Amino acid sequence: MAVKKNMALLIQYDGSRYDGWQRQGNTDNTIQGRLETVLEKMTGSFQEVHGSGRTDAGVHALGQVANVHLNTDMKEEEICLYLNRYLPEDIGILNVKEVPERFHSRLLVREKIYTYWVETGQRCPVFQRKYIYTLGEKPDLEAMREGAGFLIGTHDFTGFCTSRNKKKSAVRTLKAIEIIPHGSQLEFVITGDGFLYNMVRIIVGTLIETGLGRRTPRSVAETLEGLDRQTAGFTAPAKGLFLTKAVYGTEIFGGDGR
Repeated sequence: MAVKKNMALLIQYDGSRYDGWQRQGNTDNTIQGRLETVLEKMTGSFQEVHGSGRTDAGVHALGQVANVHLNTDMKEEEICLYLNRYLPEDIGILNVKEVPERFHSRLLVREKIYTYWVETGQRCPVFQRKYIYTLGEKPDLEAMREGAGFLIGTHDFTGFCTSRNKKKSAVRTLKAIEIIPHGSQLEFVITGDGFLYNMVRIIVGTLIETGLGRRTPRSVAETLEGLDRQTAGFTAPAKGLFLTKAVYGTEIFGGDGR
């Protein structure tokens, strides 16, 4: 008789052609939807998958963590092989691990790390063009870092999100914002306990405007204090954004800290 197991999945995906992570009623073209379809084929019944973060349309993942309760006799390696066999090539399962019954990938995540890539040169390398936003200008690194400093800590990020449900708190804690140059490219690494809808992309857009001299570093703090999305910068395109890592209280998949 099959035993119900709580299985954690470590997932990467190219989000270019998907309508985001979360299953939706008007489309089956989501990452969660594709996973659930294959798991239903594997087990013979619907299996709900919970992800650590609900990435938006066009956003990618290098280290999405999800969990699903399965009635199966299959071993971890067998589940991993089955999923990779039947999932599209732009969704990959890196690891499968049985976890305690009460583990929930979204509710128990302590930190999430997002990375955003920007090309400051006039042309993005051909084979990176789907994953890097081509700005075509070189922003002032120190001005962006100064502006980013105002966002570190626990704040109400209403001014840095889109169409928020006002019944839910917009208070989040950002632990770090690193802006790392790699030749003509910039890597924004943003670590926090949680993120609102479009929050990372709006932060990046605001910092880019700061670096280009279109706003002052101090204006970042004013947007934060004013709670007004209209005073923040543009929403950076989805294609440059990656969910890089989900961090929990204990390691799940080994020595990678996830």
